[in-house]
Amino acid sequence: MIYHSLKDKNLKASFSTALLSSLAPDGGLYMPDRFPEFTDEQLAYLGALPFHECAGKLARFFVDDKFSQENLDSICADAYDFELPLKTLSGEVLDPALPEPEDEYILELFHGPTLAFKDFAARFMGRATSHLLARSHETRTILVATSGDTGGAIGHAFLNQNGIRVFILFPQGGVSSVQEHQLTSMGENSNVKAIAIDGTFDDCQMLVKQAFADKDLADKHKLMSANSINVGRVIPQSFYCFWTSLQVKAAHPNRPIVYSIPSGNLGNLTGGLIARRMGAPINKFVVGNNANHPFTDYLNTGNYQPCASVPTLSNAMDIGRPNNFPRILALFNHDHEAIAQICHGVHFSDADTERHMFKIYRDHNYIMCPHTAVGHMALEDFASSTQEEYTKVTVSTAHPAKFKDDVERILQMDIPLPPSLQSYVDAPSHKLVIEPTLSALSHVLN
Repeated sequence: MIYHSLKDKNLKASFSTALLSSLAPDGGLYMPDRFPEFTDEQLAYLGALPFHECAGKLARFFVDDKFSQENLDSICADAYDFELPLKTLSGEVLDPALPEPEDEYILELFHGPTLAFKDFAARFMGRATSHLLARSHETRTILVATSGDTGGAIGHAFLNQNGIRVFILFPQGGVSSVQEHQLTSMGENSNVKAIAIDGTFDDCQMLVKQAFADKDLADKHKLMSANSINVGRVIPQSFYCFWTSLQVKAAHPNRPIVYSIPSGNLGNLTGGLIARRMGAPINKFVVGNNANHPFTDYLNTGNYQPCASVPTLSNAMDIGRPNNFPRILALFNHDHEAIAQICHGVHFSDADTERHMFKIYRDHNYIMCPHTAVGHMALEDFASSTQEEYTKVTVSTAHPAKFKDDVERILQMDIPLPPSLQSYVDAPSHKLVIEPTLSALSHVLN
């Protein structure tokens, strides 16, 4: 696969170059030149494979000759050693063999080691990067901005990897207490460092972009981004939408499918749209935003207006300038009408989110994290706006225990921490607080 810059299609790169450099030389996002397409027979074959095997087959179309199929199979088997269930609100797991399967599911993407959907992209990316650096004996310094879950997933994926330093930038006071413990407890002397920025997530993201734009700084430290500006983060997010939609279609062969995705930086949505381009049987996407909603505004008006982010209950979505918007435009040739035909957008307040979390728990005994609740509300909004009967899937992005304090307050109950999260809370915490300036960040990198 060849990749090009979205600023200049004549700037080309291999997957390995795009992964390790993160941005094109002109500062543009990398995008694949083309996408694989599959016949119905090939889709049936891929859907019948276990997820990690399907991911390895799909990855073959997006990498280069520095990865053999054996390499990819090993990377995906190691990265995806956890379950990927589609569940009903009553807790039953999708089984296409059942005579009358349900028509609504929660796709739980939080069964990886850091209990968030970011594990899918981070673990593939970490193993692919280590594979390349082992071949070349190079080093890299990874800069990652996080609004919640990305930092924990990237830190875990790259922890103790030779030749790699990781600096996680997060907004001071802008992530949940459990998330902060995840970010700051990977060891004082490890290769992963947590940096609290005295500002918003947009400030963190801006610092990462400024660091890459400073050629001397970027060259000196061999900077690499693990945010979704890196196409190596986005491509793996297509794999689970692709495979799970094939499972849903097998259970409901005669009904259209809609996926609802709570969205911030739009990487998850971009991955889903790429899966659809490859033939995944997803007819519609629903996009749920919180009070930070430039993308749903764009869907509904055709006007895209980035804005300063504001803090909300669903903090991982507190993004006013989503990185992946240019990729979505590119997928649809900048045709707003075409995007709006596929994507339905709606946004909600924190009060809406709290009411919905309580309602779902009261009615179904199912506990949603705030982000999942936004996605589920958006799906209900879509369902009420159409006469067509869809098989509905809400993408659940994080375990509710990652937002323990808020979930306990809203549901008026105790939420036990899973052992993996408890281990972070019990470990010593180490972080450095800096101002949101490039000079302050440069000092830390040195």
